[in-house]
Amino acid sequence: TLIRAFMAGAILALAAVFAITIAVKTGVFLIGAILFPVGFCMLYLMGFDLLTGVFVLAPLAWLAKRPGVTWPQILRNWGLVFLGNFAGALTVAFMMSFIFTMGYNTDGGAIATKVAGIGEARTLGYAEYGAAGWFTIFIRGMLCNWMVSLGVVGAMISTHVSGKVLAMWMPIMLFFFMGFEHSVVNMFLFPFGLIMGGDFSVMDYFIWNEIPTALGNLVGGLAFTGLTLYSTHVKTAPKRVLATGGTNKAVPAAKVNDKV
Repeated sequence: TLIRAFMAGAILALAAVFAITIAVKTGVFLIGAILFPVGFCMLYLMGFDLLTGVFVLAPLAWLAKRPGVTWPQILRNWGLVFLGNFAGALTVAFMMSFIFTMGYNTDGGAIATKVAGIGEARTLGYAEYGAAGWFTIFIRGMLCNWMVSLGVVGAMISTHVSGKVLAMWMPIMLFFFMGFEHSVVNMFLFPFGLIMGGDFSVMDYFIWNEIPTALGNLVGGLAFTGLTLYSTHVKTAPKRVLATGGTNKAVPAAKVNDKV
């Protein structure tokens, strides 16, 4: 799990810096938003684990009565995926900062300035509004994982690679362009912004972005996608038979995995 989560965080970080670089060089943010979903497609097709995905899919496995799925295991999975995603994103943050600054000998140019400004605006900018700012981030996190988890479900029910890619591309492009908050993208963006000279602290990042974003991702993904789809389809889903204690028990089939 840690290795798959590490790779997911690293790939998503590369996709984020790719999109930002394109937006800065072209001056058209929409182009960056259109191309950003390539990272999600790569990590999904490779079977890597992303925190926003396991926030939704692990509880659904519990609801579907998957053998051995318990809440302690779910919490452990969330913790491992968080650590792996963070390690992967942080690794790429240091690698890209080294590249942009020629080994920390230059200021990093326009991209460094842009990323540092984003970090300040999306921490201290929210902090200026107190509780209202904190809940603004939370709601942006909810909307983000609503879109991301819709992309995951769409990819899961698609039978061809092209269909999976298209199903993921549309909602993820939407969340990126709208500036919704994704906890794993932010694991790269804010450390990278700090390294590039952003005028905010690690505590600013956690309190005024990562924590409310992660909570919003959890609530939004479950409320808007996971529980709504489960509650509306559980009665019509095909049954699968599980052997439990020598007896056969039919439970709803839920096609769940923890890739994205």
